[in-house]
Amino acid sequence: MKTMMKGLMSALALTALAVAAQAQLLVEKKALTLDGAKKVIDAVKMEAKRLNAPGAAIAVVDDGGNLLALERLDGTFAAGSQISFGKARTAALFKRETKAFEEIIKGGRTAMVALPDSLFTPLQGGVPIVIDGQIAGAVGVSGAASAQQDTELAVAGANALMTKAAVSYFEKEKVAAAFEKGAVLFDASNKYMVHASHRDKAGMVEVHEQDADIIYVLDGSATLVTGGEVVGGKMIGPGEIRGSDVKGGETRMISKGDVIIVPAGTPHWFKEVSGPVNYYVVKAR
Repeated sequence: MKTMMKGLMSALALTALAVAAQAQLLVEKKALTLDGAKKVIDAVKMEAKRLNAPGAAIAVVDDGGNLLALERLDGTFAAGSQISFGKARTAALFKRETKAFEEIIKGGRTAMVALPDSLFTPLQGGVPIVIDGQIAGAVGVSGAASAQQDTELAVAGANALMTKAAVSYFEKEKVAAAFEKGAVLFDASNKYMVHASHRDKAGMVEVHEQDADIIYVLDGSATLVTGGEVVGGKMIGPGEIRGSDVKGGETRMISKGDVIIVPAGTPHWFKEVSGPVNYYVVKAR
């Protein structure tokens, strides 16, 4: 009997390990349903009526950019259907509002227009749909009175499914591990991010066109340069510029307990680092 019990317990233990291993290969994902897509469209139509918008084409896609639902209001030009779909698909695939890409291109990053039309419509009016911190799809609007109104209507649609954000908690062990090499602690909002940053040496000049950096120094000290003009600046991604030096700017020593707020679009550079520096960065958009 004891032998049988031992065998049974061993089998159960192996089964539990197999289930746990399989669970690590899977992630829970929020999916947008057809009913959800219709709710987004209804919200856009309601906002269009409130604003007395003359017409609009509304497209809703899933997180892979696949069309779920499309509606063209009376009086909207025919091409609006394709344009709204392109905006929604771009917002879903790139996980950000299409307004950002239009502004980047206006700022001189014209190389982005070389991306294929099947993936990229850099016109404002596309907005991701976020559910429980995950991007489940996107909505695109085209044909309203202005590009700004396209965005306003799309935001109203995306907000129709928005759920209340949950409280995030990070145990001290996880925070300590993040500071060892520098890592993102929180990135489940389109309005802010939290980084546990670590530096052993100087870095490159950084400019975040969309994000302000709120820095709190936890340990260590460094020479920080803010403002001025970037030397050798190159765009490494949407709204992100890196350079090798700064012309002008303000230099200050920062150390434990200091707080620095760097507005969006402002060059900043950890020019010299006196030993390891750990600091929190809240990126606010």
